[in-house]
Amino acid sequence: MALLAIFLLGIGNFTLHKAVLESKHPLLGEIPGFSRVLGGRLTLATEFIILLAAMLLAGNGWPGIAWAYAGYSGLNGLAAWLILNRRV
Repeated sequence: MALLAIFLLGIGNFTLHKAVLESKHPLLGEIPGFSRVLGGRLTLATEFIILLAAMLLAGNGWPGIAWAYAGYSGLNGLAAWLILNRRV
């Protein structure tokens, strides 16, 4: 169950991440140049590594990691909402 929850939250995180990258928000111009490599795909790769680590931990007897990943996803959601609604 933890793996399914993490996987579904991961889909949401990727969706929000992609929406933020495509928003052309002025804040994106403030990130360092190495993070903008390949049009933001480096940051998407980082997102994938975090998802993979959470799923591997949950699959190897750490079901509580789902709560940590849910917290991470909540913070991602809040940050994406702030950026996409131009509140920052």
